[in-house]
Amino acid sequence: MKPFTLASALLVSLLVSGAAIAGDDCTDPVADWQPRDTLRQRLEQHGWTIQRIKVDDGCYEVRGVDKNGNTFKAKYAPASLRIQKLEIKFDQGGDATDYLDQTQDQVPN
Repeated sequence: MKPFTLASALLVSLLVSGAAIAGDDCTDPVADWQPRDTLRQRLEQHGWTIQRIKVDDGCYEVRGVDKNGNTFKAKYAPASLRIQKLEIKFDQGGDATDYLDQTQDQVPN
């Protein structure tokens, strides 16, 4: 019975410490956030089709299709609209060369 109690206590402490470590990816004050429509307009000017913009972990999470037909998921800091993370699912023959410079910019132009 003691090993089960010890294992349970260890599991609970790991879960609690994991929850304490997990935090928001973006920490911009809400008062400083730019509107979602501003981000949408900038991305659409770049030729992307936006399917959804939502708030996730304090960031704007954007899902859509790029100008080459590849699906993407990206996270942006809501105050600066700087890209934080970009995931692209390439169709056949796609590669990352179109995105290397873009991920270093603030927002695609």
